[in-house]
Amino acid sequence: MKGNGNLDELFFELASENRMAILHELQGGNLRMQEIARRLEVTPTEAFRQLERLSAASLVQREPDGRFALAEYGRLVLQISGSLEFVSKHRDYFSTHALTNLPAQFLGRLGELSNAEFETDTIRTLNRGTEAFSRAKQYIWGLGEGTIPDYMVPVMAEQVQRGIEVRMLIAGPQPPAETSSHGMPRNVESRSIPDCPAMIALTEKDAVVAFCQVGGKVDYTSFFGKDPVFHDWVRDLFLHYWQKGKRIST
Repeated sequence: MKGNGNLDELFFELASENRMAILHELQGGNLRMQEIARRLEVTPTEAFRQLERLSAASLVQREPDGRFALAEYGRLVLQISGSLEFVSKHRDYFSTHALTNLPAQFLGRLGELSNAEFETDTIRTLNRGTEAFSRAKQYIWGLGEGTIPDYMVPVMAEQVQRGIEVRMLIAGPQPPAETSSHGMPRNVESRSIPDCPAMIALTEKDAVVAFCQVGGKVDYTSFFGKDPVFHDWVRDLFLHYWQKGKRIST
């Protein structure tokens, strides 16, 4: 395989459970062959055979002290493959939800959602968004269709009164003047975008994102959590659309 760059051959190497396990073990640091065999519960002969394949594929390398390490190419492949692993894990979800309309830079980073929790219950998703907004100490950012739901108005009003920064990104036509953000406090800003790419509830600690179904409808099956990498992905997505949004007149 070395040097020919065939994608099918790379996929073949990654298709082995043992070889993928070796790559993941080496993410934590360099290991000797005997240690790899012990961790994988395979014979030293089998560990050696798999390491030889990975070395030939330029995914791992043997260090002068005899230990094996991820090669730089292997690190890159493993990082990129995280997105494929994440999508494969949630295959049923991604079969019915349209993410291909998201900017390419976010599709390439889908693996960053791997440590988020997956929620299929609508009520629990809505509750998590409300709880996150209630806990906010610095900012509340939201993206969704239409206006703020009635059940969330008291929470938002209290947080606005406390001076917390609020950004609301509304998908769809800009509301008419009488329902716009006229008279809103200085710490509140609303913008509009034509279409809804996802539903987002975001604070400095919590993130919730629910993607659109095929056909454009947003359901409340969501990914949520406090993982910093996941949080940064959701934050970056919100800011991407926020920068494109049209400010709703005040």
